[in-house]
Amino acid sequence: MTIRRTVLDVARTRKAFTTSDVLAALGRRVSRQYMSAAISQLVKEGVLVKGGSTRGAFYALPKHAVAMRLTIRTRLKNHSLQEDQVLDDLKRGAPFLTGLRENVGNIFAYAFLEMLNNAIEHSRSKNIDVEVTKRQGQLTFIVRDFGIGAFRNVMRTRGLASELEAIQDLLKGKTTTQSQRHSGEGIFFTSKAGDLFLLESFRHRLRVDNVVGDYFIEDLKPARRGTRVVFTIAGDSRRDLSDTFRKYQVDASEPGFDKSEVKVHLYARGTAYLSRSQARRVLAGLEKFRSVVLDFDRVQTIGQGFADEVFRVFRQQHPETAISAINMSETVRFMIERVGKP
Repeated sequence: MTIRRTVLDVARTRKAFTTSDVLAALGRRVSRQYMSAAISQLVKEGVLVKGGSTRGAFYALPKHAVAMRLTIRTRLKNHSLQEDQVLDDLKRGAPFLTGLRENVGNIFAYAFLEMLNNAIEHSRSKNIDVEVTKRQGQLTFIVRDFGIGAFRNVMRTRGLASELEAIQDLLKGKTTTQSQRHSGEGIFFTSKAGDLFLLESFRHRLRVDNVVGDYFIEDLKPARRGTRVVFTIAGDSRRDLSDTFRKYQVDASEPGFDKSEVKVHLYARGTAYLSRSQARRVLAGLEKFRSVVLDFDRVQTIGQGFADEVFRVFRQQHPETAISAINMSETVRFMIERVGKP
């Protein structure tokens, strides 16, 4: 019996198998090197799919691999790293990343490259862990570093009072710790592009769930050193990256990131109502946009000072920025209309 035939028999019988399984079937009549070369050729031809990391590599027929959980993990030394080269290397070790629907492939590549670039250039971490997984039709990547932490980095660079304020700024977009080199759009658009986005650092987790259409700020216990990003998108998703970009453009004929949407409830943690000082936090940096939408979903009431600061003071100081409100309760609408129509 040829090695090739033995490999295929093992693949049909075991569904997922390792090189040791094939050696056992061959009765160790051939060297591991020779047998591995035969398996590699089958992978190259597309007859088999490879999954896992180098030491934990396993193989399967493509029809069996579809329903399997396939994972590849690697630790990268953060020295002269090129994020596009890393993605190319992952695709060679994780064939489930090839042959994706074009829209899904574009989104996955954009998000992965943006988040890995952030870790390379901002984290100050010596090592970066990367994991890519396919499970039940869902594609997920994880980028983990052990550096300064995304929220602390933004907080210190921008002179903010807390990591929570840093999270709030990141959700507006155009927030970066290296304004000369970066536009600050990476985290913002990555968080909008897929089904689920998690950004974890030290004591906090930002969860952006685009399936339910909401954001959540959660406490993280135990605290996580550095930053961990998790991104997930369905393999059959109909999301389109260009649609995500267009949503935050005032004029489609003039490409640019000039529109933002703010979930106001994220600024109401621990308070009965929103005050003027909190309005200033909501508005910080929004003058960079041509259009701002304030979403008052789950906000029951606001102070007169909040409404005045947003809908009178800000409008007078920045007439070039159109500001509007959605999902207002009756009380919120009443307070806003006292100072000016939203």
